[in-house]
Order: sequence, then structure tokens, then C-alpha cells
Amino acid sequence: MTAQPTGTTAEPILLREVADGVVTLTLNRPAARNALSMELMTLLTEELEDIGADPAIKVVVLAGAGPAFCAGHDLKEIRANPGQEIYQALFRQCSRLMLTITRLRQPVIARVHGIATAAGCQLVATCDLAIAADNTRFATPGVNIGLFCSTPMVALSRAVGRKHAMEMLLTGDMIGGGDAVMFGLVNQIVPEADLDATVLGLATQIASKSPLTLAIGKEAFYRQLEMTLDDAYAYASDVMTRNMLARDAEEGIDAFLAKRPPVWEGR
Repeated sequence: MTAQPTGTTAEPILLREVADGVVTLTLNRPAARNALSMELMTLLTEELEDIGADPAIKVVVLAGAGPAFCAGHDLKEIRANPGQEIYQALFRQCSRLMLTITRLRQPVIARVHGIATAAGCQLVATCDLAIAADNTRFATPGVNIGLFCSTPMVALSRAVGRKHAMEMLLTGDMIGGGDAVMFGLVNQIVPEADLDATVLGLATQIASKSPLTLAIGKEAFYRQLEMTLDDAYAYASDVMTRNMLARDAEEGIDAFLAKRPPVWEGR
């Protein structure tokens, strides 16, 4: 396991582990419930940008060390550094992180346990897929402290239905795993003892696909969501035509017809 340096002798706040084309990035501020400090958001964004340029990485898993996945922004850091310019920089960095996840060529899976609240819930909603332990709780509780979860709202409202999103945002109440699945916030809830195996199984399955096809599909998925129906079909038709001309599509079809495993070339 490698770790991102922090510039100090303290424990690294972001851990990185790679195996068989799957990289796991672990938020490592367990005492702070992995709260998103400016430093952690910056390191995570930079690491993801590096991963995006690495063809050997097929899938990213985002996890949290200790008792929680992520409790949101670091409120102690925020109160220690008040001011409009500081706040603007904080939320710009948060937005950059979330957009980096969405625009990353590789699929990103959230491995969630404990709690995922505020910007932590935003992280879950932003990831392409999410698997959570059955004891996980989720919330956008900013309203309880006079700070509406406006930036988490962006990801949340795109991942779950409007009524469910508004209920979470207006009440700040915790929801359990069953509701998180029903709302569409996570894909599966599994026993905590099975969490790692389930995430690894999903990551390994996805990593076996053509990385070019995954990148094409992920980009197209998010772009078409913001289009009208007519524009989405026109765009998707162009994307699929370009995809059909790729060597991996030819190989995949030939392998299917010949009843053999495909050999991806990434082009």
C-alpha cells in the first residue's frame, strides 16, 4: 500500500492501493470521521487526475478508514478560517473534486460504511456506483445547523428522485440502507462482513471490460442526461457509431461470435 504524503510526519490522510487494475483510495482521517479538509480534497482531486491519465487503472474504489465513510466538510477547519474568500475557495475545491469524479474516464465505486453525511453523502451520490454496509446511515443535515446542503444538493438531486432529495435536504434526517437503495442513492446494501468482497467482485467484473468502451460509455451517460430527448438520441447515435468503429468493438463482436474471451486493446 502506498500513501499520499501530507508534507508532515503525521499519518497520510489519503491512502492508495492498486491490485489487478483496481485502485482503492481511502480517506484516512478516522478520528475526524474522514471529514473533507481542504488538504484532503486537494490530494484526492490530484490523485484522481493522475489516475485518469493511467491506462493501467480500470476501476477506482473510494473508501473511508475507521468507523465512518465521510462526515462531510471539516466544520472545525471552516470555523477556524472564516471569510468569504476562504469559503469560496472551499466550495470551488469541493465542486472540482466532484466534477473530477464524474469526468474521470474510469468508473468510480463508493465503498460506504458507518455514516455518509453532508459532503460525504455528496461523494456517494457523485460516484458512479455505491455499495454500502447494512449499518450505514446517510443524511444531508446542514439545515440542522443553519447551513443548507446546497452543494451536496447538486449531486443528490441528480441521483435520487426530487421528493426524496427534498425530504433529506429539508429535514436533515438520517436514512438507513433500505431507504438509500429505494431512493437510488446506492446500488446495494450488504452485511458489513461482505462489504469488501462485494465491492471487489463488482470492481473486478467491471475491470474485465474494454477500458475504451467504459470511458466512452461513462462520458456519454452523463452528457446525455443534460440534453433534451431528441438531442440525447442524436448524440448517443453518434457515440455508438464511433464506438462501433473502434478495434475493441470489432474484437468483442468477433469474440462473441467465435465463443471465445475477447482480448481488449484499448483502441
